Amino acid sequence: MKKLLKELAQSLVEHPDDAAVEEEVDESGMLMLKLKVHPEDMGRIIGKEGKIIQALRTLLRVSALKQGKRVHVELIESQLQTGETPPPLSETN
Repeated sequence: MKKLLKELAQSLVEHPDDAAVEEEVDESGMLMLKLKVHPEDMGRIIGKEGKIIQALRTLLRVSALKQGKRVHVELIESQLQTGETPPPLSETN
């Protein structure tokens, strides 16, 4: 599952080397996949009205069901690296 999500995410983003997936299993046995991408790629993963991330979740859910598992995909916002400055906020007055 982890490999599938990472490959799908890397094919969608501008910074494929920054895509990472963490895998955890909770007490109920559900597989939790946490996807982290470069901050500039968040929009590409989310898509218009969240359609891309929903499609990724659906694909992984179907793949998990075929294996008799349950999966939850979470998109984690990446933090800026130390020393980087945040992008300027645009003011609209």
